[in-house]
Amino acid sequence: MIDASAEPAGEILPAVFALDPMISAFQQAIALTSASPHSPAPTVRVITADALDTIPASDVLLCPFTLNLPATLSFPAQQIYRVCRDIVKLRQRVEGMGYATGAGNFWLPVVLTGKGPLYAEVIGLTDELPAAKPTTLSAASSLSYCQPVHLSDAWRQQLYELACKLVRALDAPPATYLMQFGFQEGAICFDRLWPFPAAPALASLGVQEPNLFTCHWYCLAGQPILDVTISGSSASYLHFE
Repeated sequence: MIDASAEPAGEILPAVFALDPMISAFQQAIALTSASPHSPAPTVRVITADALDTIPASDVLLCPFTLNLPATLSFPAQQIYRVCRDIVKLRQRVEGMGYATGAGNFWLPVVLTGKGPLYAEVIGLTDELPAAKPTTLSAASSLSYCQPVHLSDAWRQQLYELACKLVRALDAPPATYLMQFGFQEGAICFDRLWPFPAAPALASLGVQEPNLFTCHWYCLAGQPILDVTISGSSASYLHFE
């Protein structure tokens, strides 16, 4: 399910960019991981949020790639999408947990499996990194993203702690999340949480195994994920202190 309109608060955000490659990557993940000689591959249909009344209510697994969903839509991840859509309230909740909040252009992928979270390498916005080499460019937005952005162990542990506390507090269902964050006065600040692999996840294609779109499908389908790794041949290693 997609929606090409503006996301919450009237902002132009990563989820509304590069929709075609995002959906293509997700469809490919479903096709490659669902192939079996003993069972047919699932039928995948891409629809917009305003066309939901054209699909049957049962036997459908909705995988929204937008936060702009009808208030009446009922599906297993309904509550987490509502929470993520209300950015102001979510930031207030994180502030109540003792963390700073504000705008940021880094993303921590959180692959939340049924057994717990796996943390992938951080993704960054290329223009804000010194001597960065982009792995993915969105033609629609001219934004480019890179993975991995190497952070110190201290930064990593703070990010992992915040992400773990947040998904637990929100009772988040299995999925691939992007926790968007930044830095303010030497501290990590929380920006928002994406409950699906938004455009920055495109940086994982050909770099991370399994990529974030495949991880998302595994989580939704209840398939196990043992680890996420970065290709040894990746040339986009960056450093941020």
